[in-house]
Amino acid sequence: MDQAELTMEQVLKRDIPWETYMTTKLITGTCLQLLRRYDNRSESYRAALLDDDGPAYVRVFINILRDIFKEETVEYVLALIDELLTANPKHATLFHDKSLADEDIYEPFLRHRNHPFLMLLKLEKTKSNFLWLHFTYDEIKHILLLWKGNWFIQEKSCKILAVVVSARTKSKDGMIANGEESCSKNKLTTIDDVLNGLVEWLCAQLKKRSHPTHGIPTAISCLATLLKEPIVRSSFVKADGVKLLIPLISPASTQQSIQLLYETCLSIWLLSYYEPAVECIATSRTLARLVEVVKGSTKEKVVRVIILTLKNLLSKGTFGAQMVDLGLPQIVQSLKVQAWSDEDLLEALNQLEEGMKDNIKKLSSFDKYKQEILLGHLDWSPMHKDPIFWRENISNFEDNDFQILRVLITILETSSDLKALAVACYDLSQFIHYHPAGRIIVTDLKAKERVMKLMNHENVEVTKNALLCIQRLFLGAKYASFLQA
Repeated sequence: MDQAELTMEQVLKRDIPWETYMTTKLITGTCLQLLRRYDNRSESYRAALLDDDGPAYVRVFINILRDIFKEETVEYVLALIDELLTANPKHATLFHDKSLADEDIYEPFLRHRNHPFLMLLKLEKTKSNFLWLHFTYDEIKHILLLWKGNWFIQEKSCKILAVVVSARTKSKDGMIANGEESCSKNKLTTIDDVLNGLVEWLCAQLKKRSHPTHGIPTAISCLATLLKEPIVRSSFVKADGVKLLIPLISPASTQQSIQLLYETCLSIWLLSYYEPAVECIATSRTLARLVEVVKGSTKEKVVRVIILTLKNLLSKGTFGAQMVDLGLPQIVQSLKVQAWSDEDLLEALNQLEEGMKDNIKKLSSFDKYKQEILLGHLDWSPMHKDPIFWRENISNFEDNDFQILRVLITILETSSDLKALAVACYDLSQFIHYHPAGRIIVTDLKAKERVMKLMNHENVEVTKNALLCIQRLFLGAKYASFLQA
């Protein structure tokens, strides 16, 4: 059977030879007793056992994952742990009981490529039989649960780790695995090791998923849980993880895709509280995608998390101006008249609307124009044809070595948006008209060749404004004014 398609039900139906493991001293007699008491029992009976002596069962499960490498057994124990956490998420606190302070509860899940056991694999190449008398290749390759197991093992390991680590009592230094002080002389896995290891695996899944349909949803679900941790936010940003989320922010229709979209947006919301992540968001298409999704979404939880994200970003950098340029004020007005049951969403919509109004008041007309050009969202807004705007702001076009003009010229060369091409040609003609040295500057920036290519464009509006620009460039505004009619 394809291991990627294994189900919990199939795994839990297995009959594991615990007595054989005791005979070979892989488990103790006490472990065998506890397993006989717990295995193949009803959910209510197991719940009672966990209430009575939960940490003892956790110790048994962790020891098995550490000492037994047989794939079927590893899958079975992971299924048992996943089952008890799903039945009652509070059971995750059992892993952090004081009686387990000397037990490295994370290490079996996080054994990595450089783990000492992995060195055994190299012996195969030298054809050494030393140690291979006890372990087969198939057994040893599965000790790397999170990284090298089959999909069932990877998925359960990730899910269990995310739930267990989130349930710990937060310590100031985060150095002890169980969140408790320990007298152990053995070096335990630190919380930093756990969280960094998880982030590495999650990013790897987003880049190249281990399972064609479940890889990315599993990674995003765990990420949305873990991004509450400051170190996870830091590691994720350092791994350039924000850009891996952007393609997942797109309109969704099926239940599965809606959940993926929601958890992706939830991740962005959590990242919006972390300044380095905000900088990554600012230099990407994240904002435009969020606005696109919220414009057409009817799923309340998706709309809520996006609006809360936008509210967080509103006061940072140029986000406010970009939101206005993307038409968010009109979208918010439309959302406000819909019948939402969530009062927090309605309050957030009102706050976002008021925030954007304040932002609009603070923006000068040239600020608005500059944002429109830099974002490439050119439209026939009144500024473009307003003589007062051009007379009052013509000197601003000289800023940053004529940055705005250079962007307009780039739009002429790269954009496929017909309206953007027409507006860009018109604005260049306006600059030539109102700036004393406009013709010389535009010529020096090599705009003439790009505009001339558009004179034969199939779109009438583009052709008209390209001709106007060329006329003003060669003849001056006085002789070209007739073309504006």
